[in-house]
Amino acid sequence: MELRKVQRTPGGTFFVCLPKSWAEQHGLIRGSVVAISESPDGRLCIDAAYKTKPSPQTVVIQPTRHLDREIVGKYLLGYDIIRIEAKDRIGFDVRETVKHTARQLIGLEIIEEDYASIVLQCLLEPSGFPPEKILRREYAIVAGMHRDVVNALIDGDISLAKSVLARDDEVNRLYFLLVRVLRTVVQNPSLGVRLGVRPIECLDFRLASNLVETMGDECVHIATKTIELKGKKFSQQVAKIFLDFDSLVSKARENALKSFLMGDIALAEAVKDMRGKIDKTFEGVEHAIKAETVNLVACSLAAASALRQIYEHSVDIADLAMPKTFKQKR
Repeated sequence: MELRKVQRTPGGTFFVCLPKSWAEQHGLIRGSVVAISESPDGRLCIDAAYKTKPSPQTVVIQPTRHLDREIVGKYLLGYDIIRIEAKDRIGFDVRETVKHTARQLIGLEIIEEDYASIVLQCLLEPSGFPPEKILRREYAIVAGMHRDVVNALIDGDISLAKSVLARDDEVNRLYFLLVRVLRTVVQNPSLGVRLGVRPIECLDFRLASNLVETMGDECVHIATKTIELKGKKFSQQVAKIFLDFDSLVSKARENALKSFLMGDIALAEAVKDMRGKIDKTFEGVEHAIKAETVNLVACSLAAASALRQIYEHSVDIADLAMPKTFKQKR
């Protein structure tokens, strides 16, 4: 870090001299034009290459038994072009792995392919995907999964439960996209200025997104148990108390995300203060379920435990909430 004094011309204009080494590194001369943008916290970002289109980042990987994880990892790191190159011919299994993996990652497409190589390119422009927008979309899908999976469990609706399973892939795709955008912001602060997110906030967004994705996994777990029940239903008494429990969990989940996005500490504390009601209602569910058949007891307890985990994840999201005024301070 360099400290420089702010100076002022006789006409009243404030100015600060640019470091000579930085100016020379970026090829600036007298008369060069730089772009200056202001971040939400009042910082100024000086961009010497604002008119220069960044060259795509390229990486080359070899086909291995962990090829799918290699591709996902390079995508998350922000690589624009991923080349898979083999010493000999690329086999059918490898090609299928590449295609399957690419379908899991938003914007990643196969643009070239021959007997010994496959080229993947991410066609998305990060500046078009604000982290908050991606998180809201991810959450909306998970909220729908949560609503539907509980209805499927209560009504014994196997078809609805299977639709919940199908939606989990889209949640994962959005999570991967958000991680990619956040890592790009960390490496390119000027992008963060355009998206309205500071590098220091990227960690909170990633944690929140991961917790939302984990909620989706809990919904998948409930859907699996619903399918195992093969259409069996709860008694009216058990169904009512189960729905009461889910109503509390859903309220906590919704308020947790609101508190995070709005920086509402009071709402975040309200989510945490619901623990007493959550614990008491959960005990009521456990007691009521004991009157059901053995198979129904096992599956319904697993489902109730998954709902309780959704509440715990909601508390974790609420813990990330900070006042907006605090976030804007240095």
